[in-house]
Amino acid sequence: MIAYLKGIVYAYGIDYVIVEVNNIGYRVHFNKPESLVLNASVTLFTYQHVREDEISLFGFLTLQEHDLFLKLIQVKGLGPKTALNILKVTSVEDFIVAIETNDLASIKKLPGIGNKTASQIILDLKGKLVQDHKEETMKNPALQDAIEALKALGYKQSEINQVMKSVAKEEGLSSEQYVKLALQKFMLMKRG
Repeated sequence: MIAYLKGIVYAYGIDYVIVEVNNIGYRVHFNKPESLVLNASVTLFTYQHVREDEISLFGFLTLQEHDLFLKLIQVKGLGPKTALNILKVTSVEDFIVAIETNDLASIKKLPGIGNKTASQIILDLKGKLVQDHKEETMKNPALQDAIEALKALGYKQSEINQVMKSVAKEEGLSSEQYVKLALQKFMLMKRG
């Protein structure tokens, strides 16, 4: 199994990129070619899909996208190309919030997803993706303290999950600063 490719962007198209690694070009299904620059260095975390008539690579810029992709393709009726298209139009954070809040309407808007598949995604993934996010926050004690403070203020876990995904991107803050930032985001959500 090829875990990642580190090389130069040789070419890209609508849904693929060719990464040159040691004078070998790997064609990788890729959801965000607009984020790449020709002849620039790139690292793609990959999934190797093997079928009777084809071997394909699917690439992602972050491990978070890669891990969500792996969970998506385990959902009954969801193939790798559909999973890749989902990640093309939504962020990992927004997708997790949609699953955890049972937002069937948002999931059905994703490409290739009907009512039955949307329900299956929620059934199979609810609770599993939040655990991964919790493990990330456990690495940051100040962020964990901020989450506990927001719970003490009466916010629901689903509300906290919505704002903490963007708040967690800020590194090196104290728990008080995380709480203030989260409260500002709550206020913006109520206004918007």
